[in-house]
Amino acid sequence: MSVNKYSLKMPHAVYGGENAIENITEIIQKVNAKKVAMFTDKSLEDLGLFALPENAVKESGAEYFVLDDLPPEPSYQQVQKVVDEFKKSSSDLIIACGGGSVMDAAKLASILVTDEYGVKELLDQPGLAKKCVPIVLIPTTAGTGAEVTPNAIVAVPEKAVKIGIVNENMIADYVILDARMIKDLPRKIAASTGVDALCHCIECYTSNKANPLSDTFAIQGLDMIFRSIIPACDDRNAMEDKKIMQVAAFYGGLAITASGTTAVHGLSYPLGGRYHIPHGVSNAILLVPVMKFNELAIRERLANVYDFCCHDEVKSCVTPEEKSAWVIDLLEKIVKHLDIPMDLGEFGVPKEDLDWLVEAGLEQQRLLKNNMRLVTAEAARDIYSSVMK
Repeated sequence: MSVNKYSLKMPHAVYGGENAIENITEIIQKVNAKKVAMFTDKSLEDLGLFALPENAVKESGAEYFVLDDLPPEPSYQQVQKVVDEFKKSSSDLIIACGGGSVMDAAKLASILVTDEYGVKELLDQPGLAKKCVPIVLIPTTAGTGAEVTPNAIVAVPEKAVKIGIVNENMIADYVILDARMIKDLPRKIAASTGVDALCHCIECYTSNKANPLSDTFAIQGLDMIFRSIIPACDDRNAMEDKKIMQVAAFYGGLAITASGTTAVHGLSYPLGGRYHIPHGVSNAILLVPVMKFNELAIRERLANVYDFCCHDEVKSCVTPEEKSAWVIDLLEKIVKHLDIPMDLGEFGVPKEDLDWLVEAGLEQQRLLKNNMRLVTAEAARDIYSSVMK
């Protein structure tokens, strides 16, 4: 492994297990918060899930208000609007309950109390911002890992892409993993977010930035996801598998924080930015094509995944090539079983846009440089073409 310097920054505390949300009251008391800004979205309120953290805040006696006007996968302008609302409140604690978009918006709010710059300025200079308000993150999917990463993803409409703002000051102070929050996720959302977590783990394990810390969480997360993603998505009552997926997604986020994703995420950003394909879905579409492209460069790493994650009594694969093929085949089987469409045409992406996709994809060098095999324009064209049938 060529990486000889690495680090891992984590939340101050992580609460999980039975009734974990009840720790909110203790956290509010610990930070002596007087006014709490609660970030969420209307769908969670409609499902009744927001009542769990809201009641815990009520029990603390702290004043609070709710920010729930944020669309899925928002633009930086839409996030800025929510941040501006937050700034007016003079809150001294943020509690965010939701998927990746909600948590990312809350993370940005926690570093943007100043009027000197906003979300737009952070697109080019993410290091400007500093932590201003402590933050508690409660994920409602088992996938994005946003509860533990220093990243916030926003759409940039004028460029028709998504951009990741990375600043370690956005790492949460507290994380709460309560499986009640993901119990009734629709299968479609559980599948796309679950595959997102799968991508985080396999990409970070095969990244140029892979290191002993990221490997620990990435390969353990893979083993957990391989075992539990299908039952967690298929069976509403498979609570043990849902709990496993929730922890695995957290591990995927830790792997991102210590390492970094690669060409799957890099090439998916234009798909979300221009065609509004959900982030997990665009990653799922590109996962197998990118792994097949990378295979020669990552074969030994994928063979390690087989050795760790294959629990057959008699293992059928012997050579690194066989083991690598087994892993890629399993990835393909998972995506197919979860009924995620694999043709960009189903999302209205015309073949005439191929040149633009290649150009936009190659701009994502922050992630492409992590890829163990160089992604040239020709390679990007082949990868995109393979999913444009």
